[in-house]
Amino acid sequence: MLRLLLVTALLAGAAGAEDTWERAVRTGVLRWGADQEGGGPFVFSSEADPDRLIGFEVDLADAIGRYLRVRMEFVQGQWDRLSDMLRADKVDLVLNGYEWTPDRALAMEATAPYYVYALQLLARKGGPVRSWEDLRRGGPHRVGCLTASAAHELMLGLAGEGAPVEAIGYDGNTDSMQETLTGKLDATLQDTPIASFYAPRFPDLEPVGDAVAPGYYVMYAREGDQALVRRLNEALIVLFRSGELERIYRKYGIWNREQQQLATILETGRFFGLQKAALSEAGARGDATAEEVKLAGRQRGWAIVSRYGGQLVRAAGITVALSAISFPLAVLLGLFVALGRLYGPRWARVPLACYVEFLRGTPLMLQLYFVFFLLPELGLNIPAFACAIVGLAINYSAYESEIYRAGLQAVPRGQMEAALSLGMSRFTALRRIVVPQAARIVVPPVVNDFIALFKDTSVCSVVTIIELTKRFSVLSQGTQATIELMCLTGVLYLLMSYPLSLVSRRLEQRLETA
Repeated sequence: MLRLLLVTALLAGAAGAEDTWERAVRTGVLRWGADQEGGGPFVFSSEADPDRLIGFEVDLADAIGRYLRVRMEFVQGQWDRLSDMLRADKVDLVLNGYEWTPDRALAMEATAPYYVYALQLLARKGGPVRSWEDLRRGGPHRVGCLTASAAHELMLGLAGEGAPVEAIGYDGNTDSMQETLTGKLDATLQDTPIASFYAPRFPDLEPVGDAVAPGYYVMYAREGDQALVRRLNEALIVLFRSGELERIYRKYGIWNREQQQLATILETGRFFGLQKAALSEAGARGDATAEEVKLAGRQRGWAIVSRYGGQLVRAAGITVALSAISFPLAVLLGLFVALGRLYGPRWARVPLACYVEFLRGTPLMLQLYFVFFLLPELGLNIPAFACAIVGLAINYSAYESEIYRAGLQAVPRGQMEAALSLGMSRFTALRRIVVPQAARIVVPPVVNDFIALFKDTSVCSVVTIIELTKRFSVLSQGTQATIELMCLTGVLYLLMSYPLSLVSRRLEQRLETA
């Protein structure tokens, strides 16, 4: 038995020593992570065949796979969580328009660039924003961009410099373009390949000024996977030399003169501390620079908590505000719905039942999308915070109505009959006799729903609200300090919900002994 355990341990150790490239050679599969929600021209579904993925990164992955003689397996992931998926070994590399940034380069292994991008400001024709200078005067100007992207960071920096700009983060690229058309946003800042690809679909948007802040898309592998990075770099060099890279980019209308920079980068390897390993075995070499040296002090642990804790606490305040405003509205609306179903006119009961079943049968996220994105198309433009309040209140009203309906049915019918025999009107009897008794019964489950609402506020990020979970997501993407920020976020949620749990248990005990 001891010998068997030793052999098992040795085999496990050998398996653990296998790096990603060795595993890919053995299995013939290399997993790459991307997010379809980002849309074109990166990774998106074909209109002719919705089950088939297309995009320049899909074609690039396939071309790399052919060179490396492995099958490239696509893995769907949320864009701002792809680096976490990489560290958790859910994917072998990230290939999805991830910009080279200092924090990412220190936390992961970066390849050479496969695309040179810049940031293009887009605004609706005849709108208030016609130049970059317009963003620095008047306002405030609302500018949409992909959350945790280079565009988002640039807009936040502009606002930090005192410009009257509000940077609004979106989870998808086209959402902010559409919101610019409807007037909810004054402009949107997009990467040049996105602006070029979607230009025909948004003819009422026009470029504002020249593209700014050029940067590089790179692939990322786990720290220490230098063998994989070298092979990926070799593939990029071969694809560029053969013209395959240009052919792919022209296919999607994103080839431009800036891509000629790739020749210098790929052939010489001169890129400012892009990666920790040499660029490739195909004759390229990397030189450490002052930029690379300056990056060596990446903060971790308590330094991260103390630096960004204030932002998370303020975001927790948004979570509290969303919950404290929306839940009383949900309770009030749910009570009226329950009363209407039990004591209202017959013609109202079926519509109210349909209201409850529809809201309980469809996701909260879908309902928020309807309020935030569809209503402006119908001419009703509601601010983001109000959209979140309305969406949460309406969604939870369905659940509260069922709780109150159960509570009302638990009150003996004789209570209503006795009140009516004393000369009370039905409304007075409900207000003074039935509803107070029902409220006493439903207090514990209602408090539990309030606790659940605290956590469900995280869904409000789809309507651009930066609550606690979204702030954690943005900060972890920028700093790559996921563990520290995750722990702090969890503590804040616990501090908000645990007192309510104590209140719920105390109420249950009092009601049991009453």
